[in-house]
Amino acid sequence: MAKTNSKSVLVLHGPNLNLLGLREPDHYGNNTLDDINAQLKARASEANVALESFQSNSEVELIQKLHELATSKVDYIIINPAAFTHTSVALRDALSAIKIPFVEVHLSNIYARESFRQHSYFSDIAVGVISGLGAQGYLLALDFAINKITH
Repeated sequence: MAKTNSKSVLVLHGPNLNLLGLREPDHYGNNTLDDINAQLKARASEANVALESFQSNSEVELIQKLHELATSKVDYIIINPAAFTHTSVALRDALSAIKIPFVEVHLSNIYARESFRQHSYFSDIAVGVISGLGAQGYLLALDFAINKITH
C-alpha cells in the first residue's frame, strides 16, 4: 500500500479466517471474510481513508506484509492474528519493529474459551484489544483508527 497524502489502514487477518461463515459459527458468527472486508471498505471510504485487507494462513506471509511497511507506511493496523495470537513471537516482533499503532481484534471472546487461547503475544503492545464482539469488533477498531488518524 503506497503512502500518499491520504490516510490509510491495513487490516490483517490470520489463519483460518478465510473459512469464516463455514467454521464454527457459534464462535465466529455467520459473516464471511468477504462480508467483513466489504463492510470495512465501505466505512473507510465514507471517511476518505484508504483501506487494504490481507489474509493469510502463513505466518511468513503476514510477517512479510508487515515488513513491506518499513518502506510503504500505513497510519494504522487492525490485526486479527487468529491462532497466531497464542503462538507467534515472530509476528509480535514484526509489529514491534515497524512501530505502527495497531488494534488487536478477535471475533470470539478469547477469555471465555480454552485456557491456551487466553494468552496473547500482542495485547501488551497493542493500542487496544477488542474481543468477543464478532464482526462488529472490526468496525469498532476501524472507527477508532479513523478517529486517531483524522483528528
